[in-house]
Parts: sequence; C-alpha cells; structure tokens
Amino acid sequence: MKLFISLLLSFCLLQGCNQGPEEGKLKVELQTRDQGVEVLIDGQPFTTYRYDSSLEKPVLYPIHAPDGSLVNRGFPLEPRARERSDHPHHLGLWFNYGDVNGYDFWNNSYAVEAERKAHYGRIVHREVVRAESLDDGAELEVKMDWLAPDTDESSRLLEEHTVYRFLGREGCYIVDRLTSLRALADTVVFQDNKEGMLAIRVDRSFEHPSDRAVKYTDASGRVSEVAVLDNEGANGWYRNSEGDEGGDAWGKNARWVKLRGSKGSDTCSLVLMDHPSNINYPACWHARGYGLFSINNLGRQVYNPELDFFRLELKAGEELHFRHRFLLAAGDLSDAEIETYFREFTQSDKP
Repeated sequence: MKLFISLLLSFCLLQGCNQGPEEGKLKVELQTRDQGVEVLIDGQPFTTYRYDSSLEKPVLYPIHAPDGSLVNRGFPLEPRARERSDHPHHLGLWFNYGDVNGYDFWNNSYAVEAERKAHYGRIVHREVVRAESLDDGAELEVKMDWLAPDTDESSRLLEEHTVYRFLGREGCYIVDRLTSLRALADTVVFQDNKEGMLAIRVDRSFEHPSDRAVKYTDASGRVSEVAVLDNEGANGWYRNSEGDEGGDAWGKNARWVKLRGSKGSDTCSLVLMDHPSNINYPACWHARGYGLFSINNLGRQVYNPELDFFRLELKAGEELHFRHRFLLAAGDLSDAEIETYFREFTQSDKP
C-alpha cells in the first residue's frame, strides 16, 4: 500500500501541473448523496459515483457530455425509448473482470438466476476515504471488496483502493482512474478473458449502424416482443491510435481508442486511454459496435491467437496497479489532439 500511495502522490502532483492553460480550467465539486457522490463541473452534473446495494458493482452513472447530453445507455436503471435491452450488466462506466479465481465478476446482474449466482462475484463499496475539490479538479478516493459468492469474511478475494480524479476543461471532461487491487485470499488468479476491464455502455447515438435485427425498449422501458432492424440515430465510429477503424478496432493492441458520434446536431468524442505503467501495455480492446466500449489489460490470446495465453497469479498481500483515462469532449477530436491529452496523462512517467 505504501507503493500505491507514493505512486498516487506523484501522479496527482504531475497531473496538476500539465493540464493546459489555467483559464481553460473549470471548477469541479463533489457532493455526497445517498449511496453516491455526485460530480459537478462548472455547476452542471457530470456523473455520480453510485454504490447502491442493488448493484453488483459500483459505477459512474449517469455520464453527461459538456453540452449536457447523456452519453451512457439508460437501460436497465432508467430505460429510454429505442435503446437495446441486452446485457443488463453493462451499466454506466465500470471496472471489473470476467475470470477471477473462476468467478465471473463481469456478467453479474439482477438477471442472473439464483441457482447460477454461485458462479458470479460481486464488488461491494466499503468506504469513501476522501472526497475533495482541489485547485485543479477534484479527487474521490474509495475502497471496495471483490467478493466470491459467499458473504462471510473468507469470501474477500481482493481489496480495491481507487482514486478518481475528475478534471474539467472548456469543452472537455476527464476522469483519471488510479486503481490498486490487493490480494486478500491466499492465491488470486486472473485468467485470460475478454470480459474486462474499464468499460462504458454508450447511448444509441454512439453505436455503429447495425445489419442485425435486435430488441429495443419502448418509452416505458418494456422490451419489444418483435426484433426490429432500425439504424435511426446510430452513427458511432471507432478509431484507435494505430489507425484501425470501425469494427477493426476490436481486439487490437492500442494506446488509446476514440468513439465518435453525433447526438442530434452535436458531435462528441469518447476516448479511453491506456498507460505505459499498466501490465500488458498497450492493451487489447473490447470495442463492440453495439455500444460496449472497453479496455482490457488482462485479456490477450482470447482476442488474438498470435498473443501468448495470459495468466496472472497474486499471493496474499501482493498488489496490481492500473492507470486509465476516460475523456469526453465536444467535437470530433483529431489524432493530434488526442495525442496531446495522452502525453499529459502519461507524463508522470518522465524523469
């Protein structure tokens, strides 16, 4: 944990010095809510850290672009008309994994039948350690437990210690997530799995146009009984740091991936970034046209048979650290603009 705190302090100090011109910064505030912490940028809602007891993991939900529009899917919490009704575990912006000691933390949701719950893990919020506004953004520090299906103390596989750093710039909102996982069980094994790790399920506007019929929700959240093919409003498009576009971005290794889409007359760019300090950098990407946008540092051969099969084992007390950035900007960011944000994010590794 000492190493984690040291990395955190270095990360935060350097990030605070490299975020662009002072006049472009917006005030970020944190407000405690019932089972959550709301993030306001320039007085307007950005997102909320939610840890409702009904959820199988804490999430950032909802997520607003600088123009106020929602970029996340509402289903299943707040279904909106013409949304896909698949994958109820895809909720907001979240972090977990599909195979930890054989338990599936990714696919767990209210939709899993009771007789199958023994195969699924869940992540439980334990503590808000710190929530404070700073001169450059705001920081939320939290602790969580990754639990096997049993609910006694012996079911604790991992302790997660995460710092969210929220930054506001003119036309751009940023979440930097610094994650530490410490093994509590004698042995914790992560197996090569495509279901991971930091992910967002996006609004229909950011989906790729589909050539397959799917089921949608109506205005009341009810699922349509007849599958339909309807691409109205869907105009999302992926592009990664290596120049792969559209469906070709899935499974590739890349430093960052952009998902661009227009909602009404406003174009928006969602960008996820890997960090050179992360294991298996640059990561593989679980970037699906139907609206799942995810970076996965532990999935390898499951994406690309030319990569080695990956298996990571932690002994009790050992830690695994990740740094990721989620960037949400008005307009269609160019590669050069994204590279500027990427250099800012990764500068903490420089002497």
